[in-house]
Amino acid sequence: MLAKRIIPCLDIKDGRTVKGVNFVNLRDAGDPVELGAKYSQAGADELVFLDITATHERRKTLADLARDIARHLNIPFTIGGGIRALEDVHVLLDAGADKVAVNSAAVRRPELIDELAYAFGNQFVVLAVDAKLVDGEWYVHLNGGRIKTDQKLYDWVGEAQERGAGEILFTSMDHDGTKAGFANEALARMSEQLSIPIIASGGAGSKEHFAEVFTDGKADAGLAASIFHFGEVEIADLKDYLSGRGVPVRPVSR
Repeated sequence: MLAKRIIPCLDIKDGRTVKGVNFVNLRDAGDPVELGAKYSQAGADELVFLDITATHERRKTLADLARDIARHLNIPFTIGGGIRALEDVHVLLDAGADKVAVNSAAVRRPELIDELAYAFGNQFVVLAVDAKLVDGEWYVHLNGGRIKTDQKLYDWVGEAQERGAGEILFTSMDHDGTKAGFANEALARMSEQLSIPIIASGGAGSKEHFAEVFTDGKADAGLAASIFHFGEVEIADLKDYLSGRGVPVRPVSR
């Protein structure tokens, strides 16, 4: 069985790492360059960098900041935010990205997924999906969760896989920042539907929640922000806990 991945996420706004609850009430969580280096040394399997205001404010991803972060890493690095065309991706590759995450632009123009997969390979393309339960149905939301669409979650991730997405990064807006656990039912359904890996995001509050997302939720990776940023859970301790529960993880070098 493939090792489950632990992925800290750096949500960036105005050059700083921030974290909120249900996509609002953001608070400062530190310098992204320092945090990236810390997580790389602490045993994280990958790192995700999302410029959470890039699409909303019509800005390109902060490539200079991404370059600074990448310089301090020895683990795979995904960058997202404001990516609308192949030219944007070339900039991010030069900045040190191993993968790119696309979200709003792909919903508005799904052909973007095909173009990226053809140009760079499926393994390079991560589809980030922000979704919320509305009247019992999961609907995709855009621009950092500000805009509800008519696109249903399971239809969209299925189409994305067919178009060439190599991975799904699913964030439950209902669970984001609550520390009440991941959206395991939705994750398990997607895992059974798709053949590509699924990264679970939104709701991590304890080591137990990670064990649940890998078993009940059938996720391939667990992503979290605030519990790592504010020192509530250490990555090495989390991996020891998961290993003890029979969840396969990559060991941390000590």
